[in-house]
Amino acid sequence: MASANQIHDLPSVKPLDIEQQTQEAAQEIKVLDYAKRAQWLRAAVLGANDGLLSTASLMMGVGAVKKDVKTMILTGIAGLVAGACSMAIGELVSVYSQYDIEMAQMKREDMGAEELDAGKEKLPNPWQAAGASALAFAVGALVPLLGAAFVKDYAVRVGVVIAVVSLALLAFGGLGALLGKAPAVKSSLRVLIGGWLAMGLTYGLTKLVGSAGL
Repeated sequence: MASANQIHDLPSVKPLDIEQQTQEAAQEIKVLDYAKRAQWLRAAVLGANDGLLSTASLMMGVGAVKKDVKTMILTGIAGLVAGACSMAIGELVSVYSQYDIEMAQMKREDMGAEELDAGKEKLPNPWQAAGASALAFAVGALVPLLGAAFVKDYAVRVGVVIAVVSLALLAFGGLGALLGKAPAVKSSLRVLIGGWLAMGLTYGLTKLVGSAGL
């Protein structure tokens, strides 16, 4: 048995130390939760930006040849549906692949049933990721569609689409920079200029092909 002196010499745990450790653990969990949420938000912003830019470019490209509002809107709707489906399927396949790899690794480590269930809960949900990607793309694609839907004059319609898309690109670029802790102005301008180039190239090449009679 330990003597009284040995017991007295054992290091004591102060309540203050326990409280500090608890606070540090809670802060670490909070940081991890924030990082996970920021990743989802950033993915949503990128998906919305993709939907905005690809749909607007399609509408501008087809509008270079067919100037009626019906053709332009139908093109935008087709781009929205096709793009949202493509995003959803791509995300589903990608996340399922990651899910299968992680599950195989956990089984190789001979985890117990409880540990395996706990590990499953931490893995990303493929269907949730697919739905979020499709929804984000659709939200972005609605911006140029709504901008062009109620304008009959071709020149005014193109101007409205360029204006609303430019504002949305600046907003998405700034939000993406905020989530990624990057300079907001530089990021917004980079996204805006890239969007202008995409729409301009699509418009110019489609116009060229249309003029060639192909």
